[in-house]
Amino acid sequence: MSIRQLTAALLLSLAAISLPGSILAAQAATPLALCKADAERICSGVAPGGGKIIACLKQHKDEVSVGCAKALKALKAKRGAEL
Repeated sequence: MSIRQLTAALLLSLAAISLPGSILAAQAATPLALCKADAERICSGVAPGGGKIIACLKQHKDEVSVGCAKALKALKAKRGAEL
């Protein structure tokens, strides 16, 4: 293997390793973005504001997607730590 091929392989490996972290960082920036489709499906009649959408999603926690359930759990943990 030439140095050029080794360098390319190394760069590709580093990109592959860092990609999942980038995706997680983007999701962490807006964790409730994972709940958008669930909110539209489950809580479509709820007027936004004052935490009403989140309350609706929590009431229907058995109906939300896995990603949304994790985001709600993370939000609960974060708010618990702030209190």
